[in-house]
Amino acid sequence: MFESTALNDKNRRVEKLWRLLFCAMTVMLVVPVLLILGVLVVKGGPAISMDFLFTDPTDGMTAGGVFPALIGTVWLVAVALLLSVPLGVAAALYLSEYAPDNLLTRIINLAIINLAGVPSIVHALFGVGAFVIFFQFGTSILAASLTLAVMTLPVVIVATRESMQSVPHAFREACWNMGATRWQTIRHVVLPNSISGILTGVILEVSRTAGETAPIMFTGAALFLPYLPQSVWDQTMAMSLHLFVVATQVPGVPEHLPFGVALVLISMVLAMNAVSIGFRMYLRGKKKW
Repeated sequence: MFESTALNDKNRRVEKLWRLLFCAMTVMLVVPVLLILGVLVVKGGPAISMDFLFTDPTDGMTAGGVFPALIGTVWLVAVALLLSVPLGVAAALYLSEYAPDNLLTRIINLAIINLAGVPSIVHALFGVGAFVIFFQFGTSILAASLTLAVMTLPVVIVATRESMQSVPHAFREACWNMGATRWQTIRHVVLPNSISGILTGVILEVSRTAGETAPIMFTGAALFLPYLPQSVWDQTMAMSLHLFVVATQVPGVPEHLPFGVALVLISMVLAMNAVSIGFRMYLRGKKKW
């Protein structure tokens, strides 16, 4: 039997202190989130009802529901995902599996990092100049979604590339030794084992896309439209912009209304993320390594 020494006792005390420190830091991160959710539930809960979810705003947006904004947000998120995820995955695939380590690749990586740090209002001005004016898409769901897609591309690219690079290189070598081409290896080995990381990027994109206001304010979102969009060429209301308007621009709004809109927005994002996280956990459970 080993006897405890002074050094062992000291190491255990230090380890316990570090564990407590990390636990306290985790609590410090979680508590504000719980407090925010608690405030939204307490102050916004009275506003939530079936009429609130499935009716249009009325009385100058001081009453009624959020149905057009809710559907408009789904439009914006869905179209942005359809535009950004294939392009982001393709870019990450090239950078991870095909691109050589040279000056051009390093410049591309630097550009991706810089794009992730550009403020959203700058993306909004870019969207106005590029999609609304130059390509003549007008203020529409398509222009707004393209702006959101450009803004969130770095998230998808980085998450996908890191996931692909985490696949053991021995898997690739085994496929090549069996006579498989590079594309066959990517299609049947790399991508299936990277899907959970790709979904991580999608989760982060959904969260950011649904909550952005500036990029859609100038490119496709309307302050008030009492009807649903019929195509990507229409304007639409959005939950984030509707929350900004009722909280700051409309006089005489009941106190519970902005909190109710915020609660619906948070709940919608959490629901979308929960579906993605559940699917990601299912795919991770099927991994063999």
